[in-house]
Amino acid sequence: MPLPPERQIEAIRRGTVDLIDQRELVEKLRRGRPLVVKVGFDPTAPDLHLGHTVVMRKMRQLQDLGHTVVFLIGDFTGRIGDPTGRSKTRPPLSEEEVRRNAETYKAQAFKVLDPARTVLRRNSEWLAGLTGADIVRLAAQYTVARILEREDFARRLRENRPISIHEFLYPLFQAYDSVALGCDLELGGQDQLFNLVVGREVMKGYGLEPQCILTVPVLEGTDAREVEGRLVGEKMSKSLGNCVALDDPPEEMYGKLMSVSDALMWRYYELLSALEVEAVRALRDDVAAGRVHPREAKARLAFELTERFHSTEAARAAAERFDRVHRSHEAPEDVEERRLFSAVPLRLARACAQAGLAPSGSEAQRLIVAGGVEVDGRRVADKDAALEPGRTYLVRVGKRRFARITVVLPET
Repeated sequence: MPLPPERQIEAIRRGTVDLIDQRELVEKLRRGRPLVVKVGFDPTAPDLHLGHTVVMRKMRQLQDLGHTVVFLIGDFTGRIGDPTGRSKTRPPLSEEEVRRNAETYKAQAFKVLDPARTVLRRNSEWLAGLTGADIVRLAAQYTVARILEREDFARRLRENRPISIHEFLYPLFQAYDSVALGCDLELGGQDQLFNLVVGREVMKGYGLEPQCILTVPVLEGTDAREVEGRLVGEKMSKSLGNCVALDDPPEEMYGKLMSVSDALMWRYYELLSALEVEAVRALRDDVAAGRVHPREAKARLAFELTERFHSTEAARAAAERFDRVHRSHEAPEDVEERRLFSAVPLRLARACAQAGLAPSGSEAQRLIVAGGVEVDGRRVADKDAALEPGRTYLVRVGKRRFARITVVLPET
């Protein structure tokens, strides 16, 4: 038996930012038929990450409330690239790149969504077949002045940065997706609000009842930090290297989550954990009062999320490995072996670069000076430190990168 509309609204609103328009959504719910709920994902990178799961968890909640959720793969719009938050035009993706990325999205999405209650669609189904006349009609539904109200476009215009015409089409094509699907409700991140509002207006232009809009908070990346009492950082993004991908190996996922700041930990609890709000609040009070160490609270979160996207056994093994390496300062069991040839003492910075522990010798040198490199369990801060030939060393860079390096004398 479905919940009454008022109870559904209470559940739907929890953990969200914008709802446009609540009165309209209640009216739709009172009709007693499942809502058509759309969420679009452009396959511009091969991995979904924890930032995507904030909206996906809301999708799952709507499935559990009995509504029809459309997981829309933007295989057509992905070739344009969403200009939201961009200071320059995205480079176009090839059709093959989009196709390959879309396949991985399908597999990863069902780590959160119920496959039996998910409608999987691609927007190339209708956008690829639009004629020139169709596109002209679509473009007539919105004005250039309204498009330029969008902050990223307005900023680029002020800074005399180029805006390509096809970027103006992106929000219109996204809106046409809602027309094609007959959407009742579209979900997206808070940064997607402009695009979602365009969908409402364009649906009216096609004689359809406008969709309602629900936005969720944007998840900060793993490098976000607290500055003057406020969490500061870019949103989680594959291109920024601050994401936890759903396909990350268990030990990597666990380790990344253990590396976040204490302030960011609570944000992740709020947006990612299945714990009830009251339970998170009680845990936070325990940490503040010293009854629970912050590291223990972080380990609970890391275990929960690793277990969700892998398994209990994988999460337990990842936690044990992390503790063995970081608490006991033991090397993991699967340390890679590297043989480096040198007839003279090999500078540690160069050895780190050659072993793949650092992207370059200069970066390795910077890490050494900063105290981020250990040799055989001892921190080395001398940038000119060297490894003697004929010996094997356990080298650790940062928190999680290990290699067993043997310096081998070349044959004469």
